[in-house]
Amino acid sequence: MQKNKALKGLLAVSAAAAMFASFGVQAQTPVVGDKAGSEKMTDATGKNSAGMAGHSMHGQSGAGMSGSTGSGATGMSESTSGQSGTAGATASGSAKMSKTDSKAVMDMAMVNMAEVEMGKMAQSKSQNPEVKTFAQQMIDDHTKGLSEVQTVAQAKGITLPTELDAKHKAMSAKLAKLEGDKFDREYMKMGGTGGHKEALAMLKKNEKSAKDAEVKGLATKMMPTVEQHLKAAQQMPAAKSGTTSGK
Repeated sequence: MQKNKALKGLLAVSAAAAMFASFGVQAQTPVVGDKAGSEKMTDATGKNSAGMAGHSMHGQSGAGMSGSTGSGATGMSESTSGQSGTAGATASGSAKMSKTDSKAVMDMAMVNMAEVEMGKMAQSKSQNPEVKTFAQQMIDDHTKGLSEVQTVAQAKGITLPTELDAKHKAMSAKLAKLEGDKFDREYMKMGGTGGHKEALAMLKKNEKSAKDAEVKGLATKMMPTVEQHLKAAQQMPAAKSGTTSGK
């Protein structure tokens, strides 16, 4: 009986030990699983974090590069534009005429304008055929001369006067009050000998002092015509005596 009790006790102890052992294994299993799961989660989190960080860095890098490139392109564009503007300003500045040359062109324009206006008046008021013929030559030759001056002025960016200056307006006003012989004599003095002597002196000065080749060439080209006009005026009877033909 005692042996049976002892055996039962041993069996009970063995069963209890077996239960505790089984419980210990089961208790340890979740720990291992939890650790693995934690590691997986940690690894996944790490990968996700790394991925997110990489994505963020890539995005920042891309944005930075894009921003930098955009800014650089804009900067280069602005720089190029600035350089272009500077070059344009330099070219424009180099193309500008000196005050002396600009004045020379305007003076030549004024002389031509004045001769055309006085010639038209002589055509209307004079009764002398020779005076009228001379006046028509002034209109034709100085209209052509004015056109040549205008061409140069346009090329050089010079704004020419559109009406006579005070001096030539006064001359025209004086002529407008005269009639007959007095008109012929005064016209040949103002628009003939006197006007062409002044014009010739002005052209010689411009030819010598002009720095621009086209302005210099314009003065040179006009001189022979002005010299011919002066000689013709000096030979006119009306310029000498103021008498008109047929009287």
